Amino acid sequence: MTNEHPSQPQPAPRNAHQDNHESAPDHPPASKRGTSVALVIVAIAITVYAIFGILKRRQNDEVLARTTQENAAPTVIALAAKPGAAVSTITLPGNVTAFTDAPLYARTNGYLVRWYYDIGAKVKKGALLAEIAAPEVDQQVAQAQADLATAEANAGNAKNQAERYKGLVGSDAVSKQDTETFVTQAASTSAVVKSAQANVARLQQLQGFEKIYAPFDGTVTARGVDTGQLISEGSASELFHMQALQTLRVYTNIPEIYASSVKRGEKIDLTFPQYPGRVFQGTLVRTADAIDPSNRTLLVEVDIDNRKGELMPGSLAQVQFKTPSIGQTFIVPASALIFRREGMRVGTVTDQNGATIAHLVPVTIGIDDGATVQIITGLNSGDRIIQDPPDSLIEGQKVRVETPNSQNESQNTSRPQPRHDQDAQKPNGGQ
Repeated sequence: MTNEHPSQPQPAPRNAHQDNHESAPDHPPASKRGTSVALVIVAIAITVYAIFGILKRRQNDEVLARTTQENAAPTVIALAAKPGAAVSTITLPGNVTAFTDAPLYARTNGYLVRWYYDIGAKVKKGALLAEIAAPEVDQQVAQAQADLATAEANAGNAKNQAERYKGLVGSDAVSKQDTETFVTQAASTSAVVKSAQANVARLQQLQGFEKIYAPFDGTVTARGVDTGQLISEGSASELFHMQALQTLRVYTNIPEIYASSVKRGEKIDLTFPQYPGRVFQGTLVRTADAIDPSNRTLLVEVDIDNRKGELMPGSLAQVQFKTPSIGQTFIVPASALIFRREGMRVGTVTDQNGATIAHLVPVTIGIDDGATVQIITGLNSGDRIIQDPPDSLIEGQKVRVETPNSQNESQNTSRPQPRHDQDAQKPNGGQ
């Protein structure tokens, strides 16, 4: 027997679709999932762009730093050192001067009466060169002599009075006070006489300057006055100029490196442009015994006999000195020298690790002719010399080397090129 309850309702049967729907897990909507993916992609893109920007900026900074460093390096021209010949003698320029040189000036006021010697005249010591008329001085001499005569008369009278009173004071005929007064007066007038004598001597010396005499044997090389010209004492214009030409002095400067090789008394050969092929001989008589710090040279004097009158002061001589033999030397432009507090330097360049480095090399110079300088020590064969170094060049600084050819090419490219009118070369104007 079955217990059925027909009155209770039975649940409705479920279809398969409904069962599957209810049993499936929960999923987010498709629109939210797409948004998340897009955000991730955007974040990745921003990150990649930022990384790329940072790397690009770093690369630009490196390029800028490298370019700045390259542009900061000075551009120089470096050429191989030119070898010089081995040195056993050196030839230096010398200035020829007179043995004695004196300008003659006036020591009194007046006017020139006459002159006796002109330029080129050979005169002896004491020869009368000219006469000056100075009437004021003559009058002063006459007045001073009269004053001297008056002073002498007064002094003689005072002396006699003093002697007389000295003889009478012993017999009490005169007082001691009067005697002392006359003795003092005699001494005073005697001093006045000495003063007048000194004044007369002074004016007579000025009167003696009215005649101009030659101070030594020599030649009159200049005459600055003429007859009737007003002469002023102490004026800057010279009356005559005299030079002693029997012996000439030749001054020259020897480089410091050769200073120890010159000896007093040695014979020196000299040549002059006016006598090509002829050699004169002089004697080294003295040196300055001190190196000139401005040019590091020793001043020497060579005397040469000129009794024949063949040589003239003011000319240029080539002085030849025998020196100890020196090995390899080099010739560099004078502009290549660098003057520093530590001493003289020459700039050279070397290649190190792909870069060109400047070095300041201490050197010793020999002959300097103004345009080029002889380098005795400090350089080696194959050294490249900076031709015109900048003042700011320092040891170990990177430089850029430019050859003269490349420099000329760069200058040529910067110049405007001439236009060639091809139509003008065609006949009939190109028609």
